[in-house]
Amino acid sequence: MLMDELISVIMLTYNRENLLSKMIECVLAQTYRNLEFIIVDNGSTDNSGKIADEYASRDDRIKVVHLGKETIGKGRNVGLDNAKGVYIAFVDDDDSLSQEYLESLYRNIIESQADVAICGAADKAFDVKEIYSPEDAVEVLLDRKRYNVAFPTKLIKKELFKENRFNEISKYDDIYLMPRILASAKRVVYEGRPMYEFYRHENNNSSWTTNFKLLTKETLQEYLDVYRERTEWLIERFPEKTATWQYFEWSFWISMVDKVERYDIKDCADIGIKLKNHLIHNVDDFVNNVKTQAFEKEWIAKYIAKI
Repeated sequence: MLMDELISVIMLTYNRENLLSKMIECVLAQTYRNLEFIIVDNGSTDNSGKIADEYASRDDRIKVVHLGKETIGKGRNVGLDNAKGVYIAFVDDDDSLSQEYLESLYRNIIESQADVAICGAADKAFDVKEIYSPEDAVEVLLDRKRYNVAFPTKLIKKELFKENRFNEISKYDDIYLMPRILASAKRVVYEGRPMYEFYRHENNNSSWTTNFKLLTKETLQEYLDVYRERTEWLIERFPEKTATWQYFEWSFWISMVDKVERYDIKDCADIGIKLKNHLIHNVDDFVNNVKTQAFEKEWIAKYIAKI
């Protein structure tokens, strides 16, 4: 296997002085050696920037870019602008990965002649290797059973970012951008071996997904807006699967209705009512969709059918 193609690893950091070193050490310990490691200090007010600079002084594969406080999308775009690699890997500053992470992903890309390789994670591990068309890769992505929309766990040909950039306003750009990346690939390879581990804690950007009491109406509305944009784009790109793309949005709606009701999230009550009204106008199509799960039908009966 050729090992001479440069891989750019991009990592944002913001006030992670107690966690940062672990991921830096993971990247530097990779068995795939031909890499550059771009660390974007996104306006840290603790020692994160200094820690990154110290590592850069000891390993010339590291480049540190210091920014003022910026959005995640802005920081990632700055990382892309500085990347010289043929392939791009994103890692988060509070996670960890195996030593063979990059080598395994790269091998799968070469062997499968793919533009994107995806691995399993500690919470999503499967003994399977599959090659997908762009359309199928997006559907499997949105099913969220094999892999998720996060950019970690994926090695991506840099060319795919020429027309696909991160939104510098939204905090949840993964939701709309990852489907576009996969849709732009000629082929996507997935191997379910767990090579990456996400660390879930209250300071994660999506911490509300594990503690629903943290959900605010601003966050929920932003998610809903991104889901709407994603659905519209997918319907335009793959119109033959319109019902499938619409299902994924309805699935999110009913899930949010359940969370707002079950956890009595008063801040989101008005949005919950709006979602119920949207769903009641589409209830037959949703219930009869081949992808609709039994528990979703139960939620429909509980929250929608009684209106």
